[in-house]
Amino acid sequence: MSGRPRLALATYEKAPRLAPDDQRLIPALDRAGIHAEPAVWSGAASWESFDGVVIRSCWDYHRRSPEFHGWLDRLEAGGVALWNAPPLVRWNADKRYLVDLAARGIATIPTVVVPRGRGRDVGAVAAAEGWPRLVVKPAVSASAYETHVLTTPLDEAALGIVARLTSAGDTLVQPFIDEVSMNGEYSFVFLDGVLSHVTIKRAAAGEFRVQTEYGGSVSAIDPPAAIAEQATRAMAALPVTPLYARVDGVARGSAFLLMELELIEPNLFLGHSPGAHDRMAGAIARRLATR
Repeated sequence: MSGRPRLALATYEKAPRLAPDDQRLIPALDRAGIHAEPAVWSGAASWESFDGVVIRSCWDYHRRSPEFHGWLDRLEAGGVALWNAPPLVRWNADKRYLVDLAARGIATIPTVVVPRGRGRDVGAVAAAEGWPRLVVKPAVSASAYETHVLTTPLDEAALGIVARLTSAGDTLVQPFIDEVSMNGEYSFVFLDGVLSHVTIKRAAAGEFRVQTEYGGSVSAIDPPAAIAEQATRAMAALPVTPLYARVDGVARGSAFLLMELELIEPNLFLGHSPGAHDRMAGAIARRLATR
């Protein structure tokens, strides 16, 4: 590669200039000698004209799954460098990856996948597992989309939610994790496989979802070393090192319980750690240099 590399930061239609945290990547990349610009993944950008593409705020991918996967296929077929890489993104796009990670020895939140059209299985799963409260969500989901907390036995309203979810696609059934509302949810951010910074997300009063769009808060935190070490094991379970990853989970006593391993479009909370934008830019520069 010669000259100044050109990079696309892929976003979605509702944030054509990127999310605020990602906007600060552009000057950081400029300092690293890279020209970066936002590009809407579903738009008419000439992706082959870029030296690389980094997926950032593509926050509608779960609502447009076939189209998004088609975009991945086209970039891959065209030889466009995409981070994270298409095989990793495809694997991470369906939350049954949690079942896969559990099989690899990672301590995850217990997860059962109920196939499409099998809504009656949800109550049976909860009863068999002894879960008085459960979380149901689509297997392909993001940003707490269609995520519901239900209580057993399922009442008429709960059965309606289950019927809607399972008629649309495969559904995840998990126990409700009390530690989220009591203590908050950790987010460990890794850049090129190295832990960059850690935040804690807390839900608003009366809310179970920690996302800021539901009133949640985010703050930097220095977690116990044992918890950070366990969160790092989830990274070691991956077949390749991603450009970026966010490992979300809770502490249950001295154990870390993985809730999500975000490899597609997570908020990386770069603004919560001094120098994080430059660390991200450096990680991207190293990837471009090996093209």
